[in-house]
Amino acid sequence: MKPAYDTVLEVLPSLSLRELVTIKANAAGRDDKDDPFYIVNVGNILKKHKTWLSLLPRVEPFYAVKCNDDRNVLATLSALGIGFDCASMAEIKAVLKLGVPPSKIVYANPCKQASHLKFAAKREVSMMTFDNEPELHKVKQLHPTAKLILRLLTDDSKSLCRLGQKYGAPLKTVPNLLQVARNLDLNVVGISFHVGSGCYDASAFSSAVEIAKTAFDYGKSMGFQFDILDIGGGFPGSPRATVSFEEISATLNKALNKHFPVESGVRIIAEPGRYYVASAFNLAVNVIAKRQVNDDNTQAQDRNVDNKNVKKALTQKYMYYVNDGVYGSFNCLLYDHAIVYPKTLGRDNEQQYSSSIWGPTCDGLDCVMKECMLPELDVGDWMYFEDMGAYTAAAASNFNGFQKPLAYYVIEEKVWNRLNGILPMPFHFERKSDNHFLQQINRLCIVGADSHLVKE
Repeated sequence: MKPAYDTVLEVLPSLSLRELVTIKANAAGRDDKDDPFYIVNVGNILKKHKTWLSLLPRVEPFYAVKCNDDRNVLATLSALGIGFDCASMAEIKAVLKLGVPPSKIVYANPCKQASHLKFAAKREVSMMTFDNEPELHKVKQLHPTAKLILRLLTDDSKSLCRLGQKYGAPLKTVPNLLQVARNLDLNVVGISFHVGSGCYDASAFSSAVEIAKTAFDYGKSMGFQFDILDIGGGFPGSPRATVSFEEISATLNKALNKHFPVESGVRIIAEPGRYYVASAFNLAVNVIAKRQVNDDNTQAQDRNVDNKNVKKALTQKYMYYVNDGVYGSFNCLLYDHAIVYPKTLGRDNEQQYSSSIWGPTCDGLDCVMKECMLPELDVGDWMYFEDMGAYTAAAASNFNGFQKPLAYYVIEEKVWNRLNGILPMPFHFERKSDNHFLQQINRLCIVGADSHLVKE
């Protein structure tokens, strides 16, 4: 693995996320002290991997790079020995640059650009998916030694982001596709499916595994020796998810043991994305502008409210403009059906007002939240959002010249102590003492600690 040691990983005592946001927002030496930033809890990623190995021991994870292509995340996952699901030449290059062997990559894009397919062949990335006949002819011409995995169409109606309208071969077309592959002398080694991103019903996995078994039986009857089952993605990564990873794992293990028992010899892989990174990333944004409006949306002229005008105060609304929006990290609101929850620094006991949050671009559609309750904030204040690691920065643009947030990487001391010298982490370590942070906290006069500790 080629490490990215130019990146600092701060080893911290247990601190609340609120304290970390406050310290970083006010840290000396920041080039632009009001720019948005992520706090990335690397320990959270490590804990997720440990849980995966415990609950899905038969399933090899191939991380979906598209979900979050942060270089240090990829390097960390590579150090853990995880495989990678890549969708393009650029993603394959990024993973290979880390020293990942081609055998640990699945080119999981059923419809590949010709030049990208040529690159995969040149770099000996052979495991890849397909779901249509023209793709087989393309592979025959450009990568005839590929190890092909036929992607099935399964029910994705129980997911936030449905993929079936674009990808997946209906079960009834499987015999014909396999026959075409046989005629072209191509090597089909297995079956894959994807229940959709953000699956919220565990039964979707068991149904898909059953359909995959039928496809395996088709292959066997035609003389194919399938030995790979790719169960795709859809695994939850946030503690607020409708269905837990534990519930999905239990359902999935039962289905796999029934249809693909250990003695079958089938290698089972998966393509988790949000599972590994969603809860590891927390985004802090700065209030760069503010408007006070009345119920009729007219701008308020007088901000002084006395006891006789309590009703007026209750009808006041605030519009807050922050320096990240739907063209940036919050594109997840549009494309990933995300729901976000703003948190403020040290204002929990103050009166709440009807508020809206807007992004920094000149587009009127750049709205983060149309309606929420917040204490009155001032220009220059900060708010933060948890669970911002999945399909956020990876799909962000620089529209209007606004840049993507930088990232600070942290790990709790107790996690680091267990791993130091064992796992080749791709960071330069800086260990911070309790006194170091107590001094900063006291200097900033933080009042009231958040009960939400930095997640392991």
